Amino acid sequence: MAVNVPGLVAVVVFYIVILVIGIWASRKSKKVEKTCAGKKSEVAIVGGRNISVLVGVFTMTGGLFFAKPMRSKRYVTMLDPFQHRYGNMLTATLLLPALMSDILWVACILAALGGTMSVILGLSSALSIVISAAVSITYTFLGGLYSVAYTDIIQLSFIFFSLWLCIPFLLLSPAVTDVTHTINLNQTIGSSWTGELKLEDAGKWADEMLLLALGGLAYQALYQRILSAASSAQAQVTCFAAAGTVFIMGIPSVIIGAVASTADWNQTAYGLPSPFERGEAGKILPLSLQYLTPTWLSVLGIGSVAAAVMSSMDSVLLSSASMFTQNIYKMTLRKQATERELKWVIRISVLVVGLAGTGLAFGDNSVFGLWLVSGDLLYCVIFPQLICVLHFRSANSYGAFSGFTVGLLLRALSGEPLLGIPAVILYPGWREVDGVILQYFPFRTIAMLASLISVIAVSWLVQLGFCNKLIPQSWDLLGVFEEEKQAQGDEVPVPLEEKNNILNTKL
Repeated sequence: MAVNVPGLVAVVVFYIVILVIGIWASRKSKKVEKTCAGKKSEVAIVGGRNISVLVGVFTMTGGLFFAKPMRSKRYVTMLDPFQHRYGNMLTATLLLPALMSDILWVACILAALGGTMSVILGLSSALSIVISAAVSITYTFLGGLYSVAYTDIIQLSFIFFSLWLCIPFLLLSPAVTDVTHTINLNQTIGSSWTGELKLEDAGKWADEMLLLALGGLAYQALYQRILSAASSAQAQVTCFAAAGTVFIMGIPSVIIGAVASTADWNQTAYGLPSPFERGEAGKILPLSLQYLTPTWLSVLGIGSVAAAVMSSMDSVLLSSASMFTQNIYKMTLRKQATERELKWVIRISVLVVGLAGTGLAFGDNSVFGLWLVSGDLLYCVIFPQLICVLHFRSANSYGAFSGFTVGLLLRALSGEPLLGIPAVILYPGWREVDGVILQYFPFRTIAMLASLISVIAVSWLVQLGFCNKLIPQSWDLLGVFEEEKQAQGDEVPVPLEEKNNILNTKL
C-alpha cells in the first residue's frame, strides 16, 4: 500500500501542535514551581494541587468512593495510604503489579495506534509506534502533570469532534444499509461476526465487565487527577462531570461498530471476505474510516486515534514515574533527596517506562488481550487492597500480605492463554479450544473477593490475637502493633480551607 502523503502531513502537523502545547505547559509548570510554597516535585506529580475542574474533566473518570478520602488527606500518589499504614516493604511490593500494568497498557495503546496508521496512512506499524511514543515521552518528560493535563484538553476535544463528524458520512455511505436491519450483507451464511450473548457465557461477560468497571479504580492515573484538585469537593465534582463525558464520547464507537456490521464490504475496495473472516475484526475502526468515509475524513479519524493514544500514554508514564519517585526513591532509597534530584528521577522514570512499553508494543499479542492482562493485575491484587486501606481501619500489614498472596496466587492458578500460563484450577464451565483451556466462570472476581476477604479476616484475627495477648508480642515481626500509635499520630492534618471547599471550587 502506498503512503498517504496528505494524511501523513496532517498527522505530522497534529503531532507538532501537541508537542508545542506540551512544551508551553512545561514552561507554565516552571513558573508555578517558583511561586509554589510547598515541595517543587509535587508540581510535576499533582500540578501543585491547582488543576481546575475544566481541565480535570478532560483527564479523569470515576472515584465515587475514593476521591474524598484520598484528596482530604492530601496524599501525593495512590500508594501513599499504603505507605502510611503498612510501611515501605508492602508499598514496594504493591508497586510491582501497578508498574507492570502500566507498561502493558502503554504497549496495548501503542499497538492499537500502529495497526490503525498502517491501514489508513500506509506507514509501517513499527514507525508509527516509535514516532508516537517519542512525542508522548518528550512532553511528559519536560512538563509533568501540567503538560499531560493541557495536552489532554486538545487531544480529547479532537477525539470528540472528529469521531462524531464521521458518523453521518458512515451512515450515508452507499455500502451501508440500515443499521436496524438484522441481515448482515457482508457475511456469508453461518459466519456472523457480530456475536451473541449466550447464557453459558454470562460468567465470562460479567467477569470482564467488572474488570473494566472496577479495575480502573486502582490506576494511579485516576488519583493523579483527584489529588491535583484544589479541594475534595472539586475532586468529586470533576469525577461526576467526567463520568457523563465518558458516556457521550463512547457513543461514536458503538455506532461505528454497528455500521461496520451492516456494511456490504463487497461494494468497497476492501472486498470480500469480511474483516472477521480475514481475522481483522480488531481493526474495524480504521477499516471503516478508510473504506466507508472520504479520504480527508479518514485522516481526521486517524488523528483522533493518535490523540487518544497519546492522552492515555502520557498519563500512564507520569503515573509510574510518580509512584516510583514518591514512594520508593524518596521514602525508601534516598530520604534526603533534594527537590531537583526528585524531578530528574521522575523524568528518568518516564523515559524507562516509555521505552519498556514501546518495546512490548512490537509483539504480536492482541490489543484487547494486553488490556485485560494489565487490568487483571490491578483488579485482582490492588483494588481489594485499596478498598481495605481506605475504608477498613482494622486492616494491617499481616492482612495485606495475605490478601496480596491469595489474589495473585488464585489469578495465576486460573491460567492465562495470552502469556502461555496453563490453568491449574478448573472452574465450572471451563472449555478446551484448540488445546487451550478457557475459563467461563468469573474467576477474576473470585480472586478479587478472596483477596478482599483475606485482608479483612487475617487483619481482624491477628489484631484479636495481639490485643488480647493470645499471641506473644515478640511474634509481631512486622512491628504493626508497636507502631500503631505512632502511625495514628502522624496522620496528615486536614487544612481549614477544606471546610469552605465548595465555595472555593471553580466551575
